Amino acid sequence: MAFDVDMIKKVYERMAERVDSARSIVGRPLTLSEKILYNHLWDGLPKESFKRGTDYVDFAPDRIACQDATAQMALLQFMQAGKKKVAVPTTVHCDHLIQAKIGADKDLQEAINTSSEVFNFLASVSNKYGIGFWKPGAGIIHQVVLENYAFPGGMMIGTDSHTVNAGGLGMIAIGVGGADAVDVMADMPWELKFPKLIGVKLTGKLSGWTAPKDVILKVAGILTVKGGTGAIVEYFGEGAKALSATGKGTICNMGAEIGATTSTFGYDASMERYLRATDRDEIADAANEVAPYLTGDEEVYAEPEKYFDQVIEIDLSTLKPHLNGPFTPDLATEVGGMNKKAVANDWPLDVEWGLIGSCTNSSYEDLSRAASIAKQAVDKKLVSKAEFGINPGSEQVRYTAERDGLLEIFEDLNAKIFTNACGPCIGQWARAGADGKPKNTIVHSFNRNFSKRADGNPNTHAFVGSPEMVAALAISGKLDFNPLTDKLVNQDGEEVMFDEPTGFELPPKGFEVDDPGFVAPMEDGSGINVVVNVDSKRLQLLNPFKAIGHTVVGAKLLIKAFGKCTTDHISMAGPWLRFRGHLDNISNNLLIGAVNAFNMETNSVKNQLTGDYIPVPDAARAYKAADVYSVVVGDHNYGEGSSREHAAMEPRHLGVAAVIVKSFARIHETNLKKQGMLGLTFANENDYDLIQENDTFNFIDLDQFAPGKQLSLEVVHDNGSKDLIMLNHTYNQNQIEWYNEGSALNLIKKQNA
Repeated sequence: MAFDVDMIKKVYERMAERVDSARSIVGRPLTLSEKILYNHLWDGLPKESFKRGTDYVDFAPDRIACQDATAQMALLQFMQAGKKKVAVPTTVHCDHLIQAKIGADKDLQEAINTSSEVFNFLASVSNKYGIGFWKPGAGIIHQVVLENYAFPGGMMIGTDSHTVNAGGLGMIAIGVGGADAVDVMADMPWELKFPKLIGVKLTGKLSGWTAPKDVILKVAGILTVKGGTGAIVEYFGEGAKALSATGKGTICNMGAEIGATTSTFGYDASMERYLRATDRDEIADAANEVAPYLTGDEEVYAEPEKYFDQVIEIDLSTLKPHLNGPFTPDLATEVGGMNKKAVANDWPLDVEWGLIGSCTNSSYEDLSRAASIAKQAVDKKLVSKAEFGINPGSEQVRYTAERDGLLEIFEDLNAKIFTNACGPCIGQWARAGADGKPKNTIVHSFNRNFSKRADGNPNTHAFVGSPEMVAALAISGKLDFNPLTDKLVNQDGEEVMFDEPTGFELPPKGFEVDDPGFVAPMEDGSGINVVVNVDSKRLQLLNPFKAIGHTVVGAKLLIKAFGKCTTDHISMAGPWLRFRGHLDNISNNLLIGAVNAFNMETNSVKNQLTGDYIPVPDAARAYKAADVYSVVVGDHNYGEGSSREHAAMEPRHLGVAAVIVKSFARIHETNLKKQGMLGLTFANENDYDLIQENDTFNFIDLDQFAPGKQLSLEVVHDNGSKDLIMLNHTYNQNQIEWYNEGSALNLIKKQNA
């Protein structure tokens, strides 16, 4: 179904003029990323050349996508903005609040029973403000967006870090916090530091067991979880053109795991095929008319070193299948080398579950290739040693896959077909036995594998691979099984080998669906009254934050986080998802997963007011009750992972004035700024080591807070000694105004008033 065709045509109609102008001003050929960025400037026609990694720029995105867990807070904020309708096409997708347990039908009904209050709230707000609503069971947000809304050359923001999936159709699609989305919904400019550019040249062609997933697993191993920070990754070359659109989406999707702002591909024949297969001929025709503007200039791809800040080259013909993990998505291992590595690190070799799906790998092509392995297992009389779970990406994919017999193949292996939803990928998995925290291994085709991510068990070793590799490893039951070389013994005692996987880029009989799950909003929703019960445990109307101000003295250390501290550590998902619309309740999970550097325990910090060790949220509440600000200290890439702004709103709500770290993940740093907090970095990273458990903090020159100017922090230790620490920040003048007003939303309300 084609949505917003007129809007898309307007983007294309202005593209030549704006891109030609930008090329003239910049004085050189342009990458695809630059073309899209310059075509979406808030001020219209380009007037200046922007410096990558330095200049803050105002943009005008074409659309917004929100998933149900983050949409709650985003819409609660938008309700305060004083607007009658969203300014750009916006959609809400109910995919995170459905727990995988028994199977699709029963799990979906259970989710509707337990979360009806939230779903009804989202539906009501969507109807009131002109937002498209996708019902529970309709599918995973990013697959639904790819099938219905993504278009080459467009710009989209979404309240989920894997919004970047839409790069598979040539978009600049960026994950943001809800406050950023509110800016755009409220017809305000959206600010982004002009990204650096990483070019990935793909040569050759994939074959055999190697899949698009292996491209990004390889890139993650090269760049690590922070190597893409502040950059757009642009893929090009003959190898890129040979990939399917959904394969491109997989690669872009996991770009979030290297910290990239987003990833994208130039428009090509595979994108056109996908647009036409998903009922969007009109958009494909319009894209064809401006095709040269929907990819990088020829000179750029001929000599990429001249135009990108970094260039990586990968030969797809020689690329080997990978498994990444455990506990971090950048620990890359070629499948054939897993045994030695696993034994050396004492990773459990027995695979207990194989999970296929998530927003990363839940397309028809993914299911068909994995099903080809499952079919071989049945035909060769193999019994799966591990359990199987399947999450189709959308109702359209599920309906088509069921029609074509793909799901039946998995069911012949006793697989559980879960709801078209995120499920285990976001921690919504009622896995039997996980409460006992046994040491075990699972393999999945998801994007993230942080500790406790899938099942809440810190001892679950999760490894990321392609759907077909996950299927093979689950059937074998062994992490070190190499389907390219190894044999398995079937029920008749015979040794058999898997043939190479096969599949379909697009369903041979076309896509089909009975009810896709979309609900269009009313033309005029002004008469709708959105009601939130004051006694609700799930939803809570927001009160504006008060400005922290320029006198922050006597602040107490809340926690000094040791090592990796992702948004999963700061604000866990899983069972906590049910409180995403209730700021006070969800604040009870603040930093409960972070490791305290002083006792190496989680959720145990010293309350300086009493000397007792208590849970982190309790300590924060104690300081807040005593009218004392607190400070969080962290390591590198703090806030890595999800775009969830709750990880910024919770500390703000509980009285944290500043988060001081060695370095930030992009989205989390912006979220802190949006909520009117201080997100600061050590000018000297070694000063992290100076912070002691009983420290008190005095900000000496907050009254001089200004762009490019360091802040001075006096750290008072328990023995009376002091250290003066210099802190860096990236706030521009507009962001300092957010701080001065208490939050970006407060500033929006003030301006709208």
